[in-house]
Amino acid sequence: MAHSIKDTEEILQKLQIQALNPMQEAAVTSIPLHANTVLLSPTGTGKTLAFALPLLASLDPTSKEVQALILVPSRELAIQIEQVIRSMGSGYKVNAVYGGRSMSKDKIELKHVPAILIGTPGRIADHFSNDRFSTDHVKTVVLDEFDKSLEVGFEYEMKGILKNLKNIEKRILTSATEGVEIPEFVALQNPNTLNYLGTVISKLTIKIVVSPAKNKLNTLLHLLNHIGNQQGIIFCNLKDSIQQVSSFLNSKNISHGCFNGGMEQKDRERSLIKFRNGSNQLLIATDLAARGIDIPEMKYIIHYELPVYKEEFIHRNGRTARVSAKGTAYVLKWHHEKLPVFIKNTDSTDISKQAIRKPVFWKTVFVSGGRKDKISKGDIAGLFLKQGKIAKDELGLIELKQDCAFVAIPASIAESLVEKLNNTRLKKKKVRVRII
Repeated sequence: MAHSIKDTEEILQKLQIQALNPMQEAAVTSIPLHANTVLLSPTGTGKTLAFALPLLASLDPTSKEVQALILVPSRELAIQIEQVIRSMGSGYKVNAVYGGRSMSKDKIELKHVPAILIGTPGRIADHFSNDRFSTDHVKTVVLDEFDKSLEVGFEYEMKGILKNLKNIEKRILTSATEGVEIPEFVALQNPNTLNYLGTVISKLTIKIVVSPAKNKLNTLLHLLNHIGNQQGIIFCNLKDSIQQVSSFLNSKNISHGCFNGGMEQKDRERSLIKFRNGSNQLLIATDLAARGIDIPEMKYIIHYELPVYKEEFIHRNGRTARVSAKGTAYVLKWHHEKLPVFIKNTDSTDISKQAIRKPVFWKTVFVSGGRKDKISKGDIAGLFLKQGKIAKDELGLIELKQDCAFVAIPASIAESLVEKLNNTRLKKKKVRVRII
């Protein structure tokens, strides 16, 4: 079963995309013709859609088994790809499995076998070793962000997974980084490489901000006040630094979220939800947030701590000035600190002009009903608009999960609205509603 042009057009309409970009066009044309493809393209150019379109076209609608496996280095990337493929509305079942999520949830979802399974190496290896589904029908394997998923830490699991896939007909590897050695166990013979790394003209501006003191917190505050109310990410190298910056911003009443590998999965997800819907304008994060997480385009990012490697610098910067927009990367350095060689611009920026930081407009509300209760986004909207009697422009982003939903509403009415809606009925289910 191949996609017709019409199918692709329908999918693009659903995603509200006018047309594919040149990299996506090339991938959609080329992937069906080659057994092995390496797709190199900058962060934010739409690689998921580029491999998902030909992947969906290659699936057999009569099969009841897992036909494609997508391996990713982080939980957030697994969730993001699952959301993208779901929103394409192909009719094929797709699931993401990853560490930090309850194994019982995985088992329930795998009972109704998905056509496409997305996962992190550790969790997929676990399902393989316990024979939770048949690997015999997996014809396509995708290694997304392969420069990370083939790193030494994942090597043992990746080797085991790929050895178990006996009937692979197609391998697709994607990355935003060039020159990564691909291990022999991937069995990538004569790959067709689509390299779009040099073709996107980045509208990124790099600005150096010099801190007079070794402790850069006050300079960070000046910089945030200079930028004003815009969404951005503050990158740190260490979890401890995130803690310091977070405590400092709390003391200044600046709302923000944190994001690092040491956090519980639930907290990581909530942090991203509040950032996406505007309840938090700032995210303080390690390099884990530099790749494959589903967040809107940033106007700016801040390197609070200097990245050690060029790759990290590129990936962090890739969070802003994406596709066609402009963006700024601020590099915070202490007066006596030497910049790494890969940071070319060394002119310092004047941040003396201060904007007014207004309180954040949105607050996030948790609703205890989700997809498994047959509740849709429309039902959630109805609850707030009809029962809550709020105006349409007072309803922010709604994110629907398997067992709950998150809704952005104006902070000014959040408490009274929660009081009104808590313990009301939604589709016969009594739901709890609270501010998170």
